[in-house]
Amino acid sequence: SCRAIFRPCADDIGAAEGEMKYVLAPLAGFTDAPFRRLCREGGADLSYTEMVSAAGLSHGSSPTRHLMETMPGEGDVGLQLFGSKEIELAHSLRELGDEVTGRFCEVNLNAGCPMTKITREGAGAKLVEDPQKVYRLLKAMAENTSLPVTLKTRLGPRPGWVNIFELVDAARSAGAKGVIVHARYTSQMHGGQVALETLAEVVSRTSLPVTGNGSVVDMKSASEMEKTGVKAIMVGRAALSNPFVFSLFRSRSAAIPDKIEMCERHLKYIVEFRERLAAAFPGDRIPSLDGYTSVKMHTHLFRYFGGRPGAASLRARLNTVRTYSEIREIVDSCKSQTAG
Repeated sequence: SCRAIFRPCADDIGAAEGEMKYVLAPLAGFTDAPFRRLCREGGADLSYTEMVSAAGLSHGSSPTRHLMETMPGEGDVGLQLFGSKEIELAHSLRELGDEVTGRFCEVNLNAGCPMTKITREGAGAKLVEDPQKVYRLLKAMAENTSLPVTLKTRLGPRPGWVNIFELVDAARSAGAKGVIVHARYTSQMHGGQVALETLAEVVSRTSLPVTGNGSVVDMKSASEMEKTGVKAIMVGRAALSNPFVFSLFRSRSAAIPDKIEMCERHLKYIVEFRERLAAAFPGDRIPSLDGYTSVKMHTHLFRYFGGRPGAASLRARLNTVRTYSEIREIVDSCKSQTAG
């Protein structure tokens, strides 16, 4: 079972028994293995893959399988699936078998993503409207894996249509071992007020461990989320700005590397992970070192180097990065400026 939520962590990174646990949210395009590893070093007790398509897995899609790849040093990782058909969820878990159980600590069903490309397939937040369907999907998953199955969902489709309690009941009845609740409605997308009072009511009304999610960006918002009684707190956008934010939430005196050091580590892990992908999928076309690192690091680079002296000219350079050596030149240049 998953150490991070269902029992204390097995090593010295992360929360001790009884302490609040901090979890990296699944973020499409961001939470690949290198970034998860960095967040683990930054204090995350658990992380999740990017959303993996059950349909893609059941049809043998290689790019979909790439999203499931892990690397050493990540700690506990949950596999997050999205889909709207029991047969695809069941088939993908059954066919993957030991590959899933040996690599992940839980399997999570996404019933909360509000993006149109997901909801138009009847998946993600579209499932919020149908607790009985959520029950059937989770049951199909639980019957085809030995790992704990969990649900990530929202309060309801919109204010005035609150069905989180039915969703949680459906999850428990289907054999789920925990729920992650984004304390917003589907109609809010990723903005607007989080309904912490409703989240606290969810916690009080279920025996399942609840992880709280939604706009935890600093110590104050983390403290407010903790007051709801959740077992764990999920962090998304704040981790993109600072992968070591989990350690900060745990202790204001935590030793945090500077952004340049974080960037160097991240780049190193991306290079290592590309090699792992190429070895694991020898028949697939994996981008070159230059192509892979420039694409994977592009959005992160602005966060690592934002706010530095000469930000405008640096931003212009970052926009034109196309090779690994160009990234290294920028990192080394910033290091020498800092040292000077």
